[in-house]
Amino acid sequence: MALLGMGNPLLDISAEVDQALLDKYGLKSNDAILAEEKHQPLFAEMIKMPKVQYIAGGATQNTIRVAQWMLQQPGATAYMGCVGADANGQQLRKACETDGVKCLYMEDKSTPTGTCATLITGIERSLCTNLAAANNYKVDHCKQAENLKVIEGAKIIYSAGFFATVSPEAIKLAAEQKAKDGNIYCMNLSAPFLMQVPPFKAVFVETIPYVDFLFGNETEAKTWAETEGWESTDIEFIATRLSLIPSAKGKKRTVVITQGSDPTIVCFNGQVTKHEILVLPKEKLVDTNGAGDSYVGGFLAGMVKGLSAAECCKAGAYAASVIVQQSGCTFPAKPDYKW
Repeated sequence: MALLGMGNPLLDISAEVDQALLDKYGLKSNDAILAEEKHQPLFAEMIKMPKVQYIAGGATQNTIRVAQWMLQQPGATAYMGCVGADANGQQLRKACETDGVKCLYMEDKSTPTGTCATLITGIERSLCTNLAAANNYKVDHCKQAENLKVIEGAKIIYSAGFFATVSPEAIKLAAEQKAKDGNIYCMNLSAPFLMQVPPFKAVFVETIPYVDFLFGNETEAKTWAETEGWESTDIEFIATRLSLIPSAKGKKRTVVITQGSDPTIVCFNGQVTKHEILVLPKEKLVDTNGAGDSYVGGFLAGMVKGLSAAECCKAGAYAASVIVQQSGCTFPAKPDYKW
């Protein structure tokens, strides 16, 4: 197994809707919220829509699916997370395995699969998320013989930072295993709130010494600096300091910070390089929601192939440019990319 993702799986239930449905549930375009009690009937309504789509979602799972799509190599990727023992969990497994990713889900028989209602109005969308079973992943699942074998055999393991809210123990087990076997552990800062909540920040502080590749965007990088008291908003400076946090593995860390349409900053051993992304005209943009996840997916695919950071950035930029032209984290049958 070349690449293993560990994270929070969600089934995106996506459909085109009218403004009246948003108004009915008090939802806004271009917004993302966690579902409350009043939103629960929405999910049943979405399922009955004539052109409803089920798309495997969740940040880490999106990244792994994009990496698999870029690689086009059967058996190259796998994914662990928690789903419910229900129809949505089966839909999620089917969607993921159709994309070629080996699903190693933990099943929680008492909690439904996490879902994200994706309400599309024109080119805008409103996201309403029920974390549900995704919140219940346990490290014991990692320790089962067949799963531990995958963790031990993976050349690269990747988690979005959101997983820090669910299973710090699983992160620790995976990161320490890659330190033991000399392979690669990757993490994403993922969201400012993760650094602003002390227990979640503590997971990052404990894990970064084991991280070989750390990803994030400019907002997350600035939030890290702020919570560390670094008194700087200079992305190159922040990336450099992040790269120089001492490693528990005796290796140099690579830090990759995306900046929207501006060049991506890569820092390795105190040396900063900049890498252009593919800027598209606004009329080609359909959904920028999965841009960061898909960039990392392309980058990780390059890493699987043993390419340089510059080549990985090119693959990441290509993957992101394709996915932002689709609704949801979806893609054509094959990439038009020359490795």
